[in-house]
Amino acid sequence: MANYKVIVKKSVAKDLRNIPNKDVARILERINALCENPRSEGCIKLSGQERYRVRQGFYRIIYEIQDSELVVFIVKVAHRGEVYQNS
Repeated sequence: MANYKVIVKKSVAKDLRNIPNKDVARILERINALCENPRSEGCIKLSGQERYRVRQGFYRIIYEIQDSELVVFIVKVAHRGEVYQNS
């Protein structure tokens, strides 16, 4: 399987500022793992959207996959209770 390129939306950097550093490190590891397999175990397609989510502890990473261009576009990272509001 070819490696995907990860593109992170600018607002995700703002999302990460509100998360403790130890959790940010784990989230970034999980995002890097999406390069190899964006539809790995634990990946769930969101209903009504062309987006996916993957869990990392209490946080969720929302992303889009563009297979034709081999791109994973990170849209939002937030606590599980807040991630689905306005995404």
